[in-house]
Amino acid sequence: MFVLLEAKRAGLLGRRHWLPNIVAGLIVGVVALPLAMAFAIASGVKPEQGLYTAIVAGIAVSLFGGSRVQIAGPTGAFIVILAGIVADHGVEGLQIATLMAGIILLLFGIARMGAVIRFIPAPVIVGFTAGIGVIIWVGQWKDFFGLPAVQGRHFHEKLWQLLQVLPQFDWATTALALVSLALVLFTSRVPRLARVPGPLVALVVATLIQAAFGFESVATIGSTFGEIPRGLPSFQWPQVTMTRLVELIGPAFAIAMLGAIESMLSAVVADGMAGTRHNSNQELIGQGIANVLAPLFGGIAATGAIARTATNIRNGGNSPIAGVVHALTLVLILLFLAPLAASIPLATLAAILFVVAWNMSELRHVVKMIKRAPRADVFILLTTFCLTVFADLVVAVNIGVVLAMLHFMRRMAESVVVRPQDAGSLKRELQHEGLEELPSNVLVYSVDGPFFFAAADAFQRALGNIHGDPEILIIRLGHVPFIDATGLQAIEAAVSSLQQRGVRVIVAEANPKVYGKLRKMGLTDRLGDDVVPTLAQALARIGIARPASGA
Repeated sequence: MFVLLEAKRAGLLGRRHWLPNIVAGLIVGVVALPLAMAFAIASGVKPEQGLYTAIVAGIAVSLFGGSRVQIAGPTGAFIVILAGIVADHGVEGLQIATLMAGIILLLFGIARMGAVIRFIPAPVIVGFTAGIGVIIWVGQWKDFFGLPAVQGRHFHEKLWQLLQVLPQFDWATTALALVSLALVLFTSRVPRLARVPGPLVALVVATLIQAAFGFESVATIGSTFGEIPRGLPSFQWPQVTMTRLVELIGPAFAIAMLGAIESMLSAVVADGMAGTRHNSNQELIGQGIANVLAPLFGGIAATGAIARTATNIRNGGNSPIAGVVHALTLVLILLFLAPLAASIPLATLAAILFVVAWNMSELRHVVKMIKRAPRADVFILLTTFCLTVFADLVVAVNIGVVLAMLHFMRRMAESVVVRPQDAGSLKRELQHEGLEELPSNVLVYSVDGPFFFAAADAFQRALGNIHGDPEILIIRLGHVPFIDATGLQAIEAAVSSLQQRGVRVIVAEANPKVYGKLRKMGLTDRLGDDVVPTLAQALARIGIARPASGA
């Protein structure tokens, strides 16, 4: 109930805020109507299942989520994953996977993983989002052009077959699709219709045209799926077995990860537009509850919907009331207008998804990143994009994140500097101790930066470049914020090797955290009094400076 409490504290549940939130909820509900059906059909399920999802998830996220203006429901990002699950495991398999994903999201939220999920790099997000946009666009050619069904599991197979049957397009279907596409794109430019959602105008006009002329070659919801049932879905527990749980654990994690990423992105966009600050962990809990409940009432996977959330904010929504009203609007449509949906052309829904795919692809942003981003980021973006389109979304995200992590570690390792310090660089410190220069038998090395496994090689190379063994080597760790096990092993190996060659090693300036790890590793026992907090004490230990007070 985080959002309700936050809204109450902000005074947004008062009567004076009811009207703008109710109006925003009504508008978002109307916008959600064609999108929910289109996303459901594209995911391989019945159109009403998209409406059930928008209703259940819309209420759950509005009441239990982490953003008071978030609107949840089926989204285009899920289409690729859900369609694949339906093809492999059937609709019931999808519902079980969604239920499992909801539990995973709940656990993510309880474990406070919200902030971690937001760390997925921008090139990975842009790459897989653009890839999903391309897949959705090509996947809608069949309904947009009235083409025969094609076979093939992989994108390149479907694309090749669609190109082969493209000359067989249906004139009536294509014409209706083009009219619908024009209405979606240009309705907002007509002064008197600027505030009416383009998808709704396209849906109404195309449905009236089809109802009036009855084109036999145009596929409609009624001819493909039958009438949408009037009324609300009943509770139904899926047949869950251990075998199905094991089979669906991979798809469930895919739904959970994509749902978490999409909901976090939507919440961040909402914060920027509304000036709010969402609770990422509570948002994951809200999304988890939504995905547990949705399949139990005939729905599919849901997450935060960026476009509908933005519509909510632009129309004055500033509290969970708007999200609940949006869901109730869909309930009223189901109860009283469901039979009218039978004449909705699938070509119109395909045209709406064309626009969704274009918006998801963010072509201008992709081109800008390719032109201006560092080459490594461009490589990560293009790799993620290609893997999303031609392989698998989960594989794409995993490999994209791994590549981004490797790139980050390489950059971090390059930022670690292990350098010798001579009398020139130590002039001020030596003068403070009354010294002009270091004795020739003493070397001082400074480590600057995080001493982790990727930087250990730089440390070992630097020490390996010492020409001739000094009598004493001072290793300064004052600029090392943290050290990991590999770094500790590198120091331990260096100390062991140098001591065997008769070199005395002194470690200086380690901060309390680093010192604690050195002590736990046993290095303080091995070096004894030669682990000191300052360089002055290190110089005093070898008898070339006055002892520091308190040493």
